[in-house]
Amino acid sequence: MTTAAPLRIWLETSHHAAFRVGGWAFVRADGAATTGLAGGDRRVDADALALAGLLAALKEVSEERSARVFTASPAVRAIPGRIAAAEAGGEAPAENLALWGQAAAALKRTRAEVVPCPAAEKASAFAASWSEVAREKAKTGAFSSAIPKPNLAKLGLS
Repeated sequence: MTTAAPLRIWLETSHHAAFRVGGWAFVRADGAATTGLAGGDRRVDADALALAGLLAALKEVSEERSARVFTASPAVRAIPGRIAAAEAGGEAPAENLALWGQAAAALKRTRAEVVPCPAAEKASAFAASWSEVAREKAKTGAFSSAIPKPNLAKLGLS
């Protein structure tokens, strides 16, 4: 296992409860490399959306690296605590069980830490804007798409 610095990931979600449509977006900074992805779905609740975004953000993180996930999203911030409570014998989530199981495994595998982040922080605001775009695009169905490199370059995260 390497002692490299944790990957930095900014993850935000945008959910419209009345229409059950939502989007997520993340920016991942690994030294000089910055990548990003946005996606979404319709007929989805806020928990499933947050879980899907977290799973997408952690998907390519290897076991040799740890990750710090910065977010202003209450749904994303609540995931580790809800998993810990369920594992300690507390109330387990009743819906989206497969996603909860995958999220628990991903958080352990990557030793990911979810950190509160102000919504006004530049990378968080960038991810939030893309999550809103993703929410609108998700009205036609599930999708995920890379955030263009020129857009990511404007963040200056390297």
